[in-house]
Amino acid sequence: MKIAVIAVQGAFREHIAALKSLGVEAYEAKWARDLEGADGVIIPGGESTAIGKLMREYDMLEPVRALARAGKPIYGTCAGMIVLAKRIEGEDTVHLGLMDVTVRRNSFGRQRESFEAEIDIPAIGAPPFPAVFIRAPHIVSVGEGVEVLATYEDRIVAVRQGNLLATSFHPELTDDYRLHQYFLNMAQAPVAH
Repeated sequence: MKIAVIAVQGAFREHIAALKSLGVEAYEAKWARDLEGADGVIIPGGESTAIGKLMREYDMLEPVRALARAGKPIYGTCAGMIVLAKRIEGEDTVHLGLMDVTVRRNSFGRQRESFEAEIDIPAIGAPPFPAVFIRAPHIVSVGEGVEVLATYEDRIVAVRQGNLLATSFHPELTDDYRLHQYFLNMAQAPVAH
């Protein structure tokens, strides 16, 4: 299995390290051609406007959309969630527009208000997950077919819609790789759209 991690900006190295520790071939995707043959894609945390702009510049948006249509799993963490969303509160520009959610940026505060919290994610089992929130967004509303996987303080912070997965937090900054394994399990049972 080969997982492409969008490597135009953000925490892509940490995702690659997490995937490799699970015995998976993971690599940096910096150009559209790097997405050919990928069994799944991770869009890391970072700065969503920069990631979206660079993905446009490097013609990566349509190849990622094509992989999603083919049933390949796409996982967005933090800024990656914003890049996946169909709606960004207070903004007209969306990036991939794949996931039927409305996202609010920086809803947990600025950089200095970053924190870690134990959250329950039934889909990956016990114990609670050590979620790292850094200038994190949250999901304000979900469309039909979007499953809420976790909330924190009544805010939606993890969702799945078919082959699309998104979290407000950074699982790659922990030693708990259950969410990465959950994503890999999605790659082993693709759902075509």
